[in-house]
Amino acid sequence: MNFDTIHLGIACPMASEEETCVPFVRALLAECDRFPFRELTFFVVLDRASKDRTRELLEAVAATEPRLRVVWAPENRCVVDAYVRGYREAIAAQCDWILEVDGGFSHDPADAPRFFETMAQGYDCVFGTRLGLGGSFHDASLKRRTISRSGTLLTNLLLGTRLSDMTSGYELFTRQALQMVLDHGIQSRAHFFQTEIKVFCRRLNCAEVPITYSH
Repeated sequence: MNFDTIHLGIACPMASEEETCVPFVRALLAECDRFPFRELTFFVVLDRASKDRTRELLEAVAATEPRLRVVWAPENRCVVDAYVRGYREAIAAQCDWILEVDGGFSHDPADAPRFFETMAQGYDCVFGTRLGLGGSFHDASLKRRTISRSGTLLTNLLLGTRLSDMTSGYELFTRQALQMVLDHGIQSRAHFFQTEIKVFCRRLNCAEVPITYSH
């Protein structure tokens, strides 16, 4: 697959990240610039959960960086709404691939090329794994590690999924795959919605790539 045929969309919720929001956006754009994408649109979704100058700082960047779009969504009720708004913005923009990523450097922009290189082999979805070979947690609490491992084990046991990390949120979809997820309807209202998405995608052509998760 030629990257120059692909419109890449990025969906990234943020809240109260004024210290890292601008460096994160610039770092991820720099990684994307290593690939000759036909077009790139970076959607940052903000809502009333953000209490500092994150929105103002990003809007200042967007004034000179046309690929960045700051989406203000005061109607959001939870973090899942922010993710879904980002998905819908990317689909409405006719993005061919949609990368979901968390801000604040909890997801490392340097891991993004692995997603693109793997997706180009013809996959429908590429999921980041912290628990598979090469993946890792950095400065994450024991509680978070335990929830991730137990959630993965239980889901694979009960639902027949085969991924090594069923709760990670760094992932890349084709537009068709993500539209299928939205058509199913995401019912979870907390972070286990990532597991729900992976269950919906279990019959698609999926791959995993190692990532490092911080915090």
